[in-house]
Amino acid sequence: GPAAAGAAALAASVAGRGARVRVVACDAGDRAALEGLLTGVPADCPLTGVVHAAGVLDDGVIGSLTPGRVDAVMRSKADAAWHLHDLTRELGLDTFIMFSSAAATFGSAGQGSYAAANAFLDGLACYRRAAGLPGISLAWGAWVHRAGIGRNLSEGDLARISRSGVADLDAQEGLTLL
Repeated sequence: GPAAAGAAALAASVAGRGARVRVVACDAGDRAALEGLLTGVPADCPLTGVVHAAGVLDDGVIGSLTPGRVDAVMRSKADAAWHLHDLTRELGLDTFIMFSSAAATFGSAGQGSYAAANAFLDGLACYRRAAGLPGISLAWGAWVHRAGIGRNLSEGDLARISRSGVADLDAQEGLTLL
């Protein structure tokens, strides 16, 4: 939302290129809140694409995961993606992109809920395409491990992740690939 670091500068940069910009905070895992946000999209500037880029971790092996820990990850990734799908499927979107993770494809020790949430995104993309809707799930490898989603990873976590053989991306590399 507007209080996020860099939000005002980003909005100004995008507006400077001729786009109308509105920065809002919304819990996309809350269906009613998301529906309210989408209802506010002006008719003269219809929504044509969705990029769901939620990134949340609560690492732990399966036996250590409580329902609350699993829900923290599922709400941001899977629930929000489903709400976006359900609330926009009749809008004729051109694009529906979800940031997934290679953890869902290759498995990732200690990331049970994260791997499951991202597998859901991969499945939702397939479901959407089978229904004739746009749907892309980008299975990223690790992004900047010292910032963002990886800022709280321990040296042990980093060592475990590095064994996957996938090099991490810095923010510029990831955005260029997108």
